[in-house]
Amino acid sequence: MKHTSLYNEHIKLKARMVEFGGWEMPVLYTGVIEEHLAVRNSAGIFDVSHMGEFEFRGPDALAFVQYLTTNDISKIENGQAVYSLLCNEKGTIVDDIIVYRFNPEHILLVVNASNIEKDWAWVTSHKKGNVELKNMSDDYALIALQGPKAAEILRHETNADIGSLKTFYFIRASVCGVKDCIIARTGYTGEDGFEIFTKPQGAPQVWMGLIEKGRPIGLEAAGLGARDTLRLEMKYSLYGHEINDETNPLDAGLGWVVKLNKGCDFVGKSAIEKIKAEGLKRKCIGFQMVDAGIPRQGYKIYPTHQRTNAPTHELGFVCSGTMSPSLNKAIGTGYVPVKDSKPGSKIFIDIRGSKRLAEIVETPFYKRR
Repeated sequence: MKHTSLYNEHIKLKARMVEFGGWEMPVLYTGVIEEHLAVRNSAGIFDVSHMGEFEFRGPDALAFVQYLTTNDISKIENGQAVYSLLCNEKGTIVDDIIVYRFNPEHILLVVNASNIEKDWAWVTSHKKGNVELKNMSDDYALIALQGPKAAEILRHETNADIGSLKTFYFIRASVCGVKDCIIARTGYTGEDGFEIFTKPQGAPQVWMGLIEKGRPIGLEAAGLGARDTLRLEMKYSLYGHEINDETNPLDAGLGWVVKLNKGCDFVGKSAIEKIKAEGLKRKCIGFQMVDAGIPRQGYKIYPTHQRTNAPTHELGFVCSGTMSPSLNKAIGTGYVPVKDSKPGSKIFIDIRGSKRLAEIVETPFYKRR
């Protein structure tokens, strides 16, 4: 398995390590609940260096990224980032990504760790125009500092004016004495926070510097377990759960990052237009359990309005589920027919052979203070 440049730091902190996307990563340090609540109430620090980075340079970099992705990169400013998708010709999702625009001739894509090889093959197979492509995944470490006290911690450890850095914008700066980092006001938790790109050799210095500064005000190192519960409370999609290469953006509730009228063709456009014209048949919903039980990926969803002697038919399936540390309720996501997706509707979740009552609710589940 691969190790990030922070592996030794995780071992020093006695992290529980697991395999994820070919990497040995920390799933927790002290406990998922403690780490989750630290992010919601103070701050947490995550190693996300396993994510992939693809660089696009050249006169046609912007045009090529416009062709590859669903969002409109021409409408964002230099120094701004945007959430987007890579879709295939069927209109289904290759990956969900963040696009960082340095300028029209220099753009960076951050892709999911488990999809790096697949995404790189897909991107290079669609290459067109005067653009140089480089897989920079081994050249970056990535540290996420998230939570309401993240800015307070970071501002003492950088020469940048992070107070003026808006959400989904980024700048180059020094962090904890490490030069030429990229600070982005982005994250995957629903809280204010930053993601810091640095060379792998500089990552331990940044990691230890931020922990030393943040610990007195409640910062905790956080693993993949808390990262998952935090993102699920926000109903943020996770590749392999809410989205995959059989899922289209409209079903997934991600139509807002598909700009069909951005003035150029892009991969999957015609297929998505057809899906939109035909109308959605299913929808990714959020639900919370009424009965006891924790939903998990793959559990079946059933209607509650059937007669007891009627043949049982499935409505759909659970994508993600957990006990929410912030709400102290079991929550989940799943796909059901559009006609059965109204908030307030009751459904059954089959949990190990027992149908447990749940209610479809508005999302996100958690509202940031």
